Amino acid sequence: MILRSRSSLETMRAKPFTRPTIIAANELLAHRIGTHAEINRIMLRLGLEQEIAADTSLTIERKCDVAGRIILERGAAIIETIDGTLTLAEAFVREAVGLCRQGAEEFLQDRFERGLARDGYVISWGEWGVPPNLRAALPQEIDLPATDDEVRVLLKHFGFAIAAGHLDQAIQTHTRGEWAAANAQLRTFMEGLFDDIARHIDVAAAERAQSAENRRALLASDQIGFLSVRRREWTSDGKNFINGLMKMLHTEGSHPGLSDEDHCTFRLHLVLVTAST
Repeated sequence: MILRSRSSLETMRAKPFTRPTIIAANELLAHRIGTHAEINRIMLRLGLEQEIAADTSLTIERKCDVAGRIILERGAAIIETIDGTLTLAEAFVREAVGLCRQGAEEFLQDRFERGLARDGYVISWGEWGVPPNLRAALPQEIDLPATDDEVRVLLKHFGFAIAAGHLDQAIQTHTRGEWAAANAQLRTFMEGLFDDIARHIDVAAAERAQSAENRRALLASDQIGFLSVRRREWTSDGKNFINGLMKMLHTEGSHPGLSDEDHCTFRLHLVLVTAST
């Protein structure tokens, strides 16, 4: 486990998890974990194996209780996890998210989800066998959560699994405050989405197009007409909405320090609305 000061991690989200949410996560873990092996693996991932013994001298519930108290005391400590660099509190909360069940009508899970919502987070329910994950809640002004859900439903319906994976990675990196990585994933998602749509409509023509831009041009062709020339979604002179979007998504994409939360969030909103449309 690597511990560093939070100030040295400028890309980390500053939004903390509140005490009620951490306690709700702790109660859910104690309820859902069935074996000492499971709780011991979680403690190992959190770097708490030296403080919470792996033997059975403590019950599972007691181990969770001790862990919860440690999280409340030093939740801002930074650790390295399989999901990247996180605070100890976020890593703990993510462990609880991983045990949540979609559609479960259970008091402890409901209370945990309400705590997440108050802190500005929601659970993203995975598709294609992907476990549930944590992400930042999106603003309500244009009903982004509903738009996000609609896009996911459509990607699943058409079997666009790779594009869906890039969108998930974009949202996850945005949640962690990794703006450059999120920007890069957003562009890759949009490129993959247009490619998938072209192949879905005419796989042979899409393969002959050979490049991503040619496949977008194919979508605006007379025989397909998916992108509107009249509305300037696509034009032959390159002065159109889709080209402008792709050029904007390319800037500040994979160069650390060149983007910030506002720019990255703007890109995320624009991509979700465009993909949905």
